[in-house]
Amino acid sequence: MVSAAWRGAAALALALTAAGSAAAQGRPKADVVPFVAADRVVPGTVTRLALEVSLPEGLHVQSDQPRDASLIPTVLSVEAPPGVTVRGIFYPHPTDFVQQGQAQPLAVFEHVFVTGAEIELAASVPAGELVIPGRLRYQACDDKVCFAPLTAPFEWRLRVDAAGGVAINDGVFARLAAGRRTAAGDTPAAPTRPTVPAPEAGDVEAGIAALDRFAVLGTTGGYLSPREFLQFVDDAERGVQQRGLFEGRGPLAILLIVLLGGLALNLTPCVLPMVPINLAIIGAGAQAGSRGRGFLLGLTYGSAMALVYGVLGLVVILTAGTFGTINASPWFNLGIAVLFVVLALAMFDVIVIDFSALTRGPAGSAGRGSFALAFTMGAVAALLAGACVAPVVIQVVLFSSSLYAGGTAVALALPFVLGVGMAIPWPLAGAGIAALPRPGPWMVRVKQAMGILILATAAYYGYLAYGLFANRWVDPAAVASSVEAKLKSEGWTASLAGGLAQAEREGKPVLIDFWATWCKNCLTMDETTFRAGEVRTALDGYVKIKFQAEDPDAEPARSLMARFKAVGLPTYVILRPAGTSTPP
Repeated sequence: MVSAAWRGAAALALALTAAGSAAAQGRPKADVVPFVAADRVVPGTVTRLALEVSLPEGLHVQSDQPRDASLIPTVLSVEAPPGVTVRGIFYPHPTDFVQQGQAQPLAVFEHVFVTGAEIELAASVPAGELVIPGRLRYQACDDKVCFAPLTAPFEWRLRVDAAGGVAINDGVFARLAAGRRTAAGDTPAAPTRPTVPAPEAGDVEAGIAALDRFAVLGTTGGYLSPREFLQFVDDAERGVQQRGLFEGRGPLAILLIVLLGGLALNLTPCVLPMVPINLAIIGAGAQAGSRGRGFLLGLTYGSAMALVYGVLGLVVILTAGTFGTINASPWFNLGIAVLFVVLALAMFDVIVIDFSALTRGPAGSAGRGSFALAFTMGAVAALLAGACVAPVVIQVVLFSSSLYAGGTAVALALPFVLGVGMAIPWPLAGAGIAALPRPGPWMVRVKQAMGILILATAAYYGYLAYGLFANRWVDPAAVASSVEAKLKSEGWTASLAGGLAQAEREGKPVLIDFWATWCKNCLTMDETTFRAGEVRTALDGYVKIKFQAEDPDAEPARSLMARFKAVGLPTYVILRPAGTSTPP
């Protein structure tokens, strides 16, 4: 019987997966759906275009005219092709949102709203399909955190026809008409956000070209204490890769670790005692009639398990976007921590998770010995993973998402490889070969060891949640002032090309600090870690570059952050000019 605790944990896991698929690059991503007002539009007439914007529940965006000049407004831009004139832009009426720590309510758009434009087609516009590109610039926030801004590109597609057409999408355009119309050209200007002196034109392009002459010694991100930052610098200088169980290992090593993990799951009390029962259900083992047939039945059963894990892993990894999106939400990380605590309690038998009743085959012996039944039972067993299996599967999927986001393509295969590890004993057991040890009390110790590992994972995600909750509102002026102080008196430079050229001339290593005015941890690092005497001493021999990645989705920040596999800010990169060595 499935316990109430497990049902809650399973529901939480599904909710967390859905949340992960709604975000990208560490920022919740809006779904934007363009609508046209008529199925055909006559040249020389005026028509309207609408855009329905949807964010996950609990989020909002700043209005087109935020009361706080430091916040990023929502801006709809229409790239009118020849023959099209934009006559007006529509925004919804903002609502007041009381934000903790703000002196006045914020003017925001709710998580679902409609914006759009009014356009006029010249009489010379030819019949046929007319594509009108647009972009929506927005910053998603919840009641605690404002995420980095995003720009969503989209296209309206109009059918131009002298015969005209009929109105469509009436509901959407009624909501558009209820909003506010602004004149074309009245697009809200970006707020006056504090900045540091910008590099000269062409500086970034020249710097990007120069990067090809440098070796990457290390990359890290987020807030680091002085001790952690010094360890990062020391590891980079000595060529030591910072890594956990998977990070920094080669593809074969990663696959082997996961394969052995899947094989070890067969030694747990959730799986091992069920082997003879499931063999009897599918007609393998002693009931198969021959070792060859038993082997094939067991192989079919195990293959179904591996296939199900592989497909489920692909779906979750590819739909969840980059793993930085998951880590962007403190609630998501807190939920994962709670889920893993529940699963760890099951490992210590504090709560009961039992799917064995759901994996029993059909009544009677009909169908036993068939490959269809063996495949079906293997798939069902994979889907209804027990207390000892589900936590490991979830962990592998999370690790896979993280590795895939970092550019490790082999991560897509990890859930399948885990299933292969679990499947390995089944053909042998189906053939009647005693390949598995006998069940015994030792299995409890195996399960408890896994419970300790899962508790450690829960603590890790809890720590991430704590850090994200602490990283709330930040004064952009304070961040910019801190950076400017570094540039004026502490030996940093904002010039990527100039800094790299200096490093090549003087044979020095380089530290690049990617920052933005909305990044609280950037300010915290400047005010704490980079002020520590031991850190300043360690960086004396470095060329130190501050690179402002205010919009990580816009070039050149997008290409640079992708180059160093950065998923958030701050990000720190240590480089070395080719043909030189780092300080001892």
